[in-house]
Amino acid sequence: MSLSGRVALVTGASQGIGRACAQELAKAGASVALAARNQEKLQEVVREIAAHGNTAAAFAIDVGEEEQIKSGIKAVVAQFGKIDILVNNAGITRDQLVMRMKRADWDAVINTNLTSAYLAIQQTIPSMLKQRWGRIINITSVFGQTGQAGQANYAASKAGLIGLTMAIAREVSSRNITCNAVAPGFIETAMTSALSDDFKQNAVKMIPLGRVGTPEDVAHAVRFLASEEASYITGHVLNVNGGMLMG
Repeated sequence: MSLSGRVALVTGASQGIGRACAQELAKAGASVALAARNQEKLQEVVREIAAHGNTAAAFAIDVGEEEQIKSGIKAVVAQFGKIDILVNNAGITRDQLVMRMKRADWDAVINTNLTSAYLAIQQTIPSMLKQRWGRIINITSVFGQTGQAGQANYAASKAGLIGLTMAIAREVSSRNITCNAVAPGFIETAMTSALSDDFKQNAVKMIPLGRVGTPEDVAHAVRFLASEEASYITGHVLNVNGGMLMG
């Protein structure tokens, strides 16, 4: 599944799933543009990728800000000449029961998790249309498929990503551009490390494979969907959840 000659942009690439995706795509031969707010963490990932003889560059982008998305993507294209692969991974949580959820927390999650993906897709499609090849991969969540108490904003944003994925797939498929989603289940990241041990133990009981996932489990799925081997797959949600949700 070589991605030699391809250029990938990964949002939320400074840690967790985004970091693993960037490393995996670079390992497959892609030049990778890393986007996140924390420039220092991004540079760490750049150094790790460069140490293995691969190409990466850091771009400080707050995906919650429309103008930063637009200017950041222009900077990526200016440096690499194109964008072949877009991985919309950046995401946040602001958990609270819906009765107590503040409008600001609703807006922040929808804006960061869903609106940013729409904006990034809009800005990268011209580059993909030009070469008549592209891969758009949105990182959604099992909770976008099942819902989750206390996460109305997060679940709504991730469910929205699934609908966005299917709509974009229909719009761009005639130009040899695919759009798919990856839906992780319970993955061990900085975001989930803050959860209580009781919550984690109960979560594992719901997973037939009997373990939480790793960022690399998700990254392997992303690499596949970015490859030529996945050229006949579009509008699909690939579940990476250890069997937590089937069907």
